[in-house]
Amino acid sequence: MTTEQDVQDSPARRRTGGTLRLLRHEWTLAIIGGLLLAAVLTWPTLAHPASTIPQDIGDPILQAWQIAWGGHALLTDPTQLWHSNTFFPERYTYAYSDTLLGYAPFGMIGSGPVAAVVRYNILYVLTHALAFVGAYALVRQLGAGRIGAAVAGVGFAFAPWKLAQAGHLHVLSIGGIALSLAMLARGHGWSLRDGYRPQRRRPAWALAGWLVAAWQITLGFGIGLPFGYVLALICLAAAAGYGWSWWRRRVRPPFGRRLLVADLVGGALFTGTTVFMALPYLRVVELHPSGRRTLAHVAQFSPPLRGFVTAPPESWLWGERHAPLRETLSFAGEMTLLPGVVLIGLACAGLFFSAWSVRHRLLLAVATVISVILASGTTFGGDGDPGYATLMNVLPGWDGIRTSGRLVLWTTLLLGILAAGALTAVTTRPPTTDPPAAPDADPAEPSDPDAGRAEPANPDNDRTEPSGAGSGEPVGAGAGRPVDWLLRALALVPLALVILEGVNRTPHPPPLPQPVAIRSAVEPLLVLPSYGTLEFSVMLWGTDEFPRMVNGLASFTPASQAQTHAVTASFPDPVSVAYLRDLGIRTVILLPGYAVGTPWQDVGNRPVDGLGIERREVGDAVVFEISS
Repeated sequence: MTTEQDVQDSPARRRTGGTLRLLRHEWTLAIIGGLLLAAVLTWPTLAHPASTIPQDIGDPILQAWQIAWGGHALLTDPTQLWHSNTFFPERYTYAYSDTLLGYAPFGMIGSGPVAAVVRYNILYVLTHALAFVGAYALVRQLGAGRIGAAVAGVGFAFAPWKLAQAGHLHVLSIGGIALSLAMLARGHGWSLRDGYRPQRRRPAWALAGWLVAAWQITLGFGIGLPFGYVLALICLAAAAGYGWSWWRRRVRPPFGRRLLVADLVGGALFTGTTVFMALPYLRVVELHPSGRRTLAHVAQFSPPLRGFVTAPPESWLWGERHAPLRETLSFAGEMTLLPGVVLIGLACAGLFFSAWSVRHRLLLAVATVISVILASGTTFGGDGDPGYATLMNVLPGWDGIRTSGRLVLWTTLLLGILAAGALTAVTTRPPTTDPPAAPDADPAEPSDPDAGRAEPANPDNDRTEPSGAGSGEPVGAGAGRPVDWLLRALALVPLALVILEGVNRTPHPPPLPQPVAIRSAVEPLLVLPSYGTLEFSVMLWGTDEFPRMVNGLASFTPASQAQTHAVTASFPDPVSVAYLRDLGIRTVILLPGYAVGTPWQDVGNRPVDGLGIERREVGDAVVFEISS
């Protein structure tokens, strides 16, 4: 006979209960919330993912090609990864800009321009979701409450300044930074509120943090290089703090062999990934010295201080209101750097009223000011020295970053941490009983004299928090008091306002349609006209089979491409045909609809007799086949 207890203990009921607990878990809700927020606040990206693309048909088209090429190269011939099908006959052409190599697995799915645009749009949304989840996890690990962490997450993922970067997926891809820092902090048992707790060390989390950091580097050096230096600075500060504690107490603080191994292995993987990514870029600079960034390049994009309180036109809330301010900026696209009015206000409040200690608040404030100084580029002090220019002269690789304003991501993250401290202080009340010890503590290691010691009670710790961070919500007997619910309800107001600041009005134009002629063209080929951002579309059109082509666009023009442009202005004539034949070009495709006003607008009407080439019309294009 089946009893009620038997039914309750049945495997099916246990599985159902486990599923429900998983669905109600904080991190499940955070991920789902991040995905929903990303879908809504990037709308209408997912409305027509195959036929539109965010911002414009310039850089987003390039990045759609980059992701496609990464996947194609890894599937077909990984040894040719850095030697893409563009800029023929140049080498290391994949390293002419940030590669987004970390997204290459997505590039393995599907082929052709439509698939490239769809995967780009999906990644565009997921990038925002990851930024929210990463910042939320970091701020929770530091000890903030759920509402405070949500504000920091929304601010980091959907700050107004990011709307100006809607066409730069490598700039938007910052979620790995926050997530890796959260994992590393958890792995080392450290938080802002509780400091270092040996009992909370989790070597596996530390290793995972290093792996995520390595992945972040593969998305591009423009964002990844400063992150690498921040990680190095954190490691030096942690080592100095460890040494100081050892010297002061005359007893070695516990660390543990497993955590040390995790750090050594993870650090080695991170360093190896960084070197792997850096070598092709160093080779590009060696081959093309004109590709090296100079202080003059940085000065072009260095924002004045007012840029940090100016929103881009894509901001629904502030765009029109800040139009007069934008008119005073020489390059508004890289100088509208508003992290968020509400976020700044909450961070200022967090300097005076916070869950963080006074010492930590001061350190966060100093770090925020330093981040603004560096993001100002050459504007600070008149020439950026001391400041950004100093780092260009001292730190290897820093001279490869020409847009200093993108360092505002660190300003945004720091402001979010300060803001979370203020909201946590508002929504946290001391419990009437001590919470139990953390369930995820590492077992004691023989080499750690303090590993088995009892952990001091922390009145702000949330008994349900998996990472050991404070909950930021009332716990204990006072959790149900009306005043506690009122405080939490009031704290939702700034969260709603931060979300409102992230509402966009980003344009979503359709990509240029692929000409039929490119699908069947014999490689290597040259598509005319060859100029400006049309080159990005030509690159995208080639994602069916990735034929080798002269076309391509970067921040510099390789000498061979410049020569090809100059010689082919008179195509078809004996000189240009002979040059292309020697170069190995088999096909020239003219797109008359795009050639008006260019040196190639009359190419279709020029005689070809005696040149050894065949001319025919394919769709709207004119195809010239050059005999070998």
